[in-house]
Amino acid sequence: MKKNLLLFLSIFISISAYSQNLDSLLTVARSTKNDSVKIRMYNKIAFGYIFNDTDKALMVLNEGKESAKDAGFNFGLTELVNTHGIYMDVTGKSDSAAYYFEEALKMSRDFGFKNIESMCINNLGMFNWNRGNFNEALDYFFQSLKMDEARESEKSTSSALNNIGLIYQEMNLNEKALEYHKKALKVREKYNLESEQITSHNNIGINLKDLGRVDEAISTFKKGLVLAKKLDNRVEYYKILNNLANAYYKKGNKDLALETYLEALKKRENYNGDERGMLSTYNNIATLYNEKNLPKVAKYYVEEGFNLVKKYPEIELVSADLHLTVAESNYMLGNYDQARKQKQIYIKLKDSIFSEKNAQKIADLEVKYETEKKEKEILIQRAELAEQDLVIQKRNYQLYGLAFLTLILGLIGFLFYNQQKLKNHQLQKENELKDALIKIETQNKLQEQRLRISRDLHDNIGAQLTFIISSIDNLKYGFDIKDQKLTHKLETISDFTSGTIYELRDTIWAMNKSEITFEDLQTRISNYIDKAHLYDANIQFSFNVDSSVDTSKTFTSVEGMNIHRVIQEAIHNSLKYAEASQIKVEVIKEVSNLVFKISDNGKGFNSTSVKRGNGLTNMEKRIENIGGEIQINTKENQGTQIIVIV
Repeated sequence: MKKNLLLFLSIFISISAYSQNLDSLLTVARSTKNDSVKIRMYNKIAFGYIFNDTDKALMVLNEGKESAKDAGFNFGLTELVNTHGIYMDVTGKSDSAAYYFEEALKMSRDFGFKNIESMCINNLGMFNWNRGNFNEALDYFFQSLKMDEARESEKSTSSALNNIGLIYQEMNLNEKALEYHKKALKVREKYNLESEQITSHNNIGINLKDLGRVDEAISTFKKGLVLAKKLDNRVEYYKILNNLANAYYKKGNKDLALETYLEALKKRENYNGDERGMLSTYNNIATLYNEKNLPKVAKYYVEEGFNLVKKYPEIELVSADLHLTVAESNYMLGNYDQARKQKQIYIKLKDSIFSEKNAQKIADLEVKYETEKKEKEILIQRAELAEQDLVIQKRNYQLYGLAFLTLILGLIGFLFYNQQKLKNHQLQKENELKDALIKIETQNKLQEQRLRISRDLHDNIGAQLTFIISSIDNLKYGFDIKDQKLTHKLETISDFTSGTIYELRDTIWAMNKSEITFEDLQTRISNYIDKAHLYDANIQFSFNVDSSVDTSKTFTSVEGMNIHRVIQEAIHNSLKYAEASQIKVEVIKEVSNLVFKISDNGKGFNSTSVKRGNGLTNMEKRIENIGGEIQINTKENQGTQIIVIV
């Protein structure tokens, strides 16, 4: 056991060398004058950082994309967008990963970059695989493989071969999976793709273990660990470490297995990648503690696993074993109802993965791929035979006749096609004109309704609220009221009514506009801050708009109103709860996003334990409704910062 601990320690001794090398390459890239060389260097450096320093990876990706845009280098920009998707996938942001992969796929098709298109399709397959969508994933992988073979790019086929093996691995078809993983490793060794070889060693080791060839599996895992250490690839390093522990367990060395699992949980500073991959590690540790008759300790690690499922709902489909493990813990503790419930969940999840229907779909996909490949080969052979026959028989006159006939038919077809195209174009224009007229008429009706409703609100409800305030003032000053509680209650009603009028004016302001300019929004925010300052003159307020912000930007009325309401709520919460001496509102531009930051230096709160009220929930819903993102950063006694990204 000590010998293995020394092995783990020695692996990390030289781990900073690769990071320092990336830092040096980044310095060189920034000083490189050739734009295309510089931008491609950014992509390689960012990819390297993804697996050992995720913070630096994001910095380099953003820097590289800005350089590519400035230089108009579309190939480099497309590569960087695809790598940004890999960064999002590794750091657990699945929806964002899919967005960047789809964006890179669209760009690669628009610009005709076939090699990047194949990579994007492969990455979308990985995205679906991570979410448990095995049919969709396998379809993407076969598409990618066919594209690489069509381009005669043997080097590129390794990714698709590896990923097809992963699907068979998930379906417990280990011999089939091993076949594809070995094909992938052969290509990667041929072209010296060391980073990809790490993945192949890991996958081959998993299937060898599952086939009972445990000693071969341990040897293969150790090869992968050496390469992962050499390249500082922490994602694969921790995966292999977890799988090595599985092999030790299967061999019967449970103490060494537990020690290795616990080592696999350790993460380094600045590294946030592949957190979802820890799910199986938590389950394996819990299983071992159950076997050691420590079910309470086992349940602790199971809960850690369920926390990951809550954080990443897309992995729920692959969390079945976690439910079986906690069922065992509950049986040992005498919680039989809970145990039965967890076992039922386990059975349900397993049925959804290993259904006969899914297995048949996956088999059909491979048959489809193999059939298309054979048909292509047969067509090529037939074409070659036909060409040889034509040369032997020397029937050139038939070719001339065929060419003439083809020309005539082509001309007739072209004239027919052109006529039909003109007719379709005319119909399309007529439909577009009708749609435009209907849209204009609808917009006019909507605007009339907005104006009518806003007039009714202003003339009726506004007047009634003003009458309430006037009546309360008359009561206060027309009668000699001695009861302080009653006086305070009247003042509270008056203040609430005044606030309602203010909110009503904001609503009318938004309703009267089909769009809201940034300057309108800026003025509204400034007015609210001035009003807030009157509420508490001891608080120092500041409102800054960065020079990079495009002040000519416009929002829809819903977007402008929601942003304004969220900023109001954030300032109101700081005034009411934070006990702050400073409140700042900043507007900056980050790439193509507009970012609003509202921060205070108040007492903050514990976001995990505090009871959430309607205010925070409404803020999140407002920003979600306009397609934005909101982040709430706070710690006790360290202030609060709310970031709105549009």
